[in-house]
Amino acid sequence: MSIVEESEFKGNKMIVLKNDEEDKYPFQFGVKKAKLVLENIDAIKKFVEKYDNN
Repeated sequence: MSIVEESEFKGNKMIVLKNDEEDKYPFQFGVKKAKLVLENIDAIKKFVEKYDNN
């Protein structure tokens, strides 16, 4: 299960997504990119369905 945390970078709030506590390269982004993800969530889901090999 992934870990979700909040952080800050240069005064901007960030969301941090980690595979586990030892994740050296977490996926992190701010509000502007989070809004972009939300606006395109259906396209992201289709992309994962198309290319996920698991």
